[in-house]
Amino acid sequence: MKKLTLKTNAQTECMEITGAVQAALAELGVRDGAVTVFVPHTTAGVTINERADPDVMRDVAHTLDRLVPWRDPAYRHAEGNSAAHVKAILTGSSARVLVAGGRLQLGTWQGIFFCEFAGPRAREFWLSAG
Repeated sequence: MKKLTLKTNAQTECMEITGAVQAALAELGVRDGAVTVFVPHTTAGVTINERADPDVMRDVAHTLDRLVPWRDPAYRHAEGNSAAHVKAILTGSSARVLVAGGRLQLGTWQGIFFCEFAGPRAREFWLSAG
């Protein structure tokens, strides 16, 4: 297992981490099989989506902000970040990607994204092969 860190810059942000995951494969010794990317936070998630056009993930973040507003009088969570928890549930806490010949087997346009919903913060994500 390998732990990687990053620093987010906004309350809601989708940061591409494909390169970091690919670089870690060699350190993990993964040539063939699969790698799991896991986010150990309840207010952040991970997803796979288009990386060719950065507007796609900006649109995703914008849509999540519209669907799950930061403030809502119905929220009861005392910490005040209920929206971040809901968005993390929607994106999920892990993604599994196949690996062949030491390379992530993503589609032509796909990338792996760390999704921040309560930033900015120092965060981590974990990688596990097998």
